Amino acid sequence: MRTILVVGGGYAGFYTAWKLEKKLRRDEAEVVVVDPRPYMTYQPFLPEVLAGSVEARHAAVALRRHLKRTRLVNGSVTTIDHANRTVVVQPAAGESFPLAYDILVVTAGAVTRKLAIPGVAENAIGMKHVEEAVAIRDRLLTAFDQAATLPRGPQRQRLLTATFVGGGFSGVEGFGELMSLGQALVKRYPELDPSELSFHLVEARDRILPEVTGEPGRWVVRHLEKRGGHVHLNAQVRSAAGGRIALSTGEEFDSELIVWTAGNGANPMVHNHTDLPIDARGRVVVRADLRVGTDAEPVEDAWAAGDDAAVPDLAIDQPGAATVPNAQHAVRQGKLLARNLIAALRGRPAKPYKHAGLGVVATLGLGRGIFQWHGIVIKGFPAWVMHRGYHVLAVPTWERKVRVLAVWATAVLFGRDIVSLASVQHPRRAFETGGEPVRATAGTRA
Repeated sequence: MRTILVVGGGYAGFYTAWKLEKKLRRDEAEVVVVDPRPYMTYQPFLPEVLAGSVEARHAAVALRRHLKRTRLVNGSVTTIDHANRTVVVQPAAGESFPLAYDILVVTAGAVTRKLAIPGVAENAIGMKHVEEAVAIRDRLLTAFDQAATLPRGPQRQRLLTATFVGGGFSGVEGFGELMSLGQALVKRYPELDPSELSFHLVEARDRILPEVTGEPGRWVVRHLEKRGGHVHLNAQVRSAAGGRIALSTGEEFDSELIVWTAGNGANPMVHNHTDLPIDARGRVVVRADLRVGTDAEPVEDAWAAGDDAAVPDLAIDQPGAATVPNAQHAVRQGKLLARNLIAALRGRPAKPYKHAGLGVVATLGLGRGIFQWHGIVIKGFPAWVMHRGYHVLAVPTWERKVRVLAVWATAVLFGRDIVSLASVQHPRRAFETGGEPVRATAGTRA
């Protein structure tokens, strides 16, 4: 049998392997998936994980539960040597080792794009993984507990200030959900005043949500500001040293929580440690049928999809355009890649990828959202219902759909769960201190 190696178990990788399992004959090929995490993260649910509307584990799909005929390797691919059909894998424990294959599928995904700004690496947190969304929620809840014991002043104000950097979908949805959580949470703290809450969204361009057209995008800004948020457009973070945000506009403020969602960057492994053709942005060059290479220079036995692939966008009349890196494209590319790979194995022609998009929908907090498809715009509660409906249908496996629906139904009856489990980030602290109280200054992250 030939070995099909899938690098990355995210959207595109999971769906490729999942569909290959269903379509391949048992003696036709072996599928191997290499990923450092044992699950696929359904990223559209991360803002709701952050707000406590979705249980963290329900936003993750266990690879071993659903890829039953696939060999799973827990580790990271550090080098691709396609000329010799070999990758180097660094496992979570132990020495790195080579892994041979016959057919390569690169779906390693993108990484959070970090800039060389003072204080960002030390103080900010991303929002690309379940662990990050959980940590953001727990830090906000812990900050409220700490602020409630302090008198009014700079220390308390810092604890009640949160900043999102990046006005794309992740940033806006996370910002809206966290602000909704904070404003609901403050009602449980008679020691605090709602006017003390300070939520900032910083975007370098003159607009947020680039996939949404002008007026709906401006409506989102007005909506967030009406709810008490501070939206800083045409502003860049110059420094976050010590948790103090300094903007290019001259504004400065202290922020206990800094969430960095300023776009995606090329996966370093794909960009720097592969002999596959790479474009100027560090993505794998692929044809419309998801084979690596070009029509003039195809790369044999190599395929790619998802955020780390420059897939030609045939749905728009713009030569050289590539599909945007989002969940819609990654899922559909993964499914098509599996079908095309099987077609190639059986001597049939592969089909080009073309997807026009189903519109855009975003949550802006509990009961609030926006949807746009061409000239049709829906705002508020109906858009929020559409957001939940779309994603509960889109999340893979019926098991996950049922679990998410159960949590939503429970929340309708009993409201938000406001328990902070920040202590799980330091599970040995109670054991080490023997029950002695730990002295911490205001602003110390638990």
